[in-house]
Amino acid sequence: MTHPEDTERLLLQTLWDWLRHQPFLRSPFFPVVFSLTVHLGCCLPYICLDFLDYRLSFIHQFKIQPQSKVTWEMALRCLYKILHNHVCFIFPFSVLHWYWKPVSSPLLAPDTWSVLKDVLACLLLFDTQYFLWHLLHHKVSLLYQTFHKEHHLFTSTFSLTTENTNAWEMLSLSLFTTLNVTLLGCHPLTEMLLHVTNMYLSVEAHSGYEFPWSPHRLVPFNLYGGAPHHDLHHLKSKVNYAPYFTHWDKLFGTLQGEYTRRKTIKKF
Repeated sequence: MTHPEDTERLLLQTLWDWLRHQPFLRSPFFPVVFSLTVHLGCCLPYICLDFLDYRLSFIHQFKIQPQSKVTWEMALRCLYKILHNHVCFIFPFSVLHWYWKPVSSPLLAPDTWSVLKDVLACLLLFDTQYFLWHLLHHKVSLLYQTFHKEHHLFTSTFSLTTENTNAWEMLSLSLFTTLNVTLLGCHPLTEMLLHVTNMYLSVEAHSGYEFPWSPHRLVPFNLYGGAPHHDLHHLKSKVNYAPYFTHWDKLFGTLQGEYTRRKTIKKF
């Protein structure tokens, strides 16, 4: 009888064997194409919801700020910013990173436990780094006005606002992620899975929707803030600085609960 751990290891090994034989994986173009594809792929379902929610009450009931409406002008503005930052900033830096640290292709894939452990460790490290970066850029007026204010253009978040940022902010956060996987010695496959996880959580936090299956509802003891947590930060600005978890905001006294009435959502 096949052990579940063996099946999981086999699936990861099969995925890694396929990936490491793809020539594009070792191309300097891969990081920027991968990043952009994952980001827009995560945004797409929420974009569709944004343009359907006023026609379908079933969707609209899950909006965190029901009065807000996403327009094509808003979406295209953010999309232009995303493409501009990736082409003009992420691509040149990814080429430098590719030159400095070529993609390694070990024969063996990581085991499931290593992937989960490293992804969680990287998320916790990033959460700490971003909390401190974020708090500093709100407390120091010059930093806020120069670098972070652009991300607060919209007080009601939607998926494309995730990377509607100044180039300095985007590069800073990219540096944190790159540094973390290097410090922890993550497997290249773990690094890719981390990027997908990190991007999904970032987009979900900016989505403007709260569903019964939203991540913050699946993590117990209010340890994870999710979309309501970050949406409130964009609305009030001086609270909820951590991107994902809630422990740093609790310790610094900057945690605030949802401002919206608690919806009664039927369980599916």
